[in-house]
Amino acid sequence: MGDDTLFELEPAGGGTDGFAELAGLPLGEIMAPDWAEALRPVEPQLRSALDFVAAQSAAGHQVLPAAGNLLRAFRRPLADVKVLILGQDPYPTPGHAVGLSFAVSPQTRPIPRSLSNIYRELHDDLGLPPRVHGDLSAWTAQGVLLLNRVLSVSAGSAGSHRGKGWEAITTAAVTAVAGRRDAEGRQSPLVAILWGKDAEAVVPLLDGAPALVSAHPSPLSASRGFFGSRPFSQANALLSGQGAEPVDWELPVL
Repeated sequence: MGDDTLFELEPAGGGTDGFAELAGLPLGEIMAPDWAEALRPVEPQLRSALDFVAAQSAAGHQVLPAAGNLLRAFRRPLADVKVLILGQDPYPTPGHAVGLSFAVSPQTRPIPRSLSNIYRELHDDLGLPPRVHGDLSAWTAQGVLLLNRVLSVSAGSAGSHRGKGWEAITTAAVTAVAGRRDAEGRQSPLVAILWGKDAEAVVPLLDGAPALVSAHPSPLSASRGFFGSRPFSQANALLSGQGAEPVDWELPVL
């Protein structure tokens, strides 16, 4: 399971949309094996969060992202992660959230303004051309973990699933990423890119791994420290200093 192929969850009888089915699947079927092992200590909290989402959906709330994308950040192996980009919660606009922080589907137009600002900084930092699409899977293929602090949201209601159990899961995920060691006991290469106060709060979980902290790229805060922060070139320099391959941040034309 070394890719981020979407889950094929068939709606069960009664017109459900896959959330109840997802809640009942073994961990090894809904994420990469090493992620399943790392998150097993918080499996009860994960089950509780999935049950909450399934109940919200059954009650008629539109939950985002779709069930097949809900745990997409954990599809690629934990062992491959070398950059963590931590978001807040999924885009609340229907059709936008795809289970990877800041990303949207290739067809989404226009792309969200936060992502437009990320592209602007990418251009200013590395001279790379902005894209009209928001598909960031080329980054995840290189070991960039695009993780939201909270993994679900009700459509049209930003922050609506905070405090419903996801924070325990993503705390465990960040801790697992930072806790990897090689045969000599050295921390595996890792750089955290943390945009905004919510993301900055995980610095104590990083076990000394370097963190690039700035304002969030949202239109409300990007001009207060995000623009000009040069996170992409800095991340690559830090990766090289740890003996890891830098990330090719240029996205393909789709």
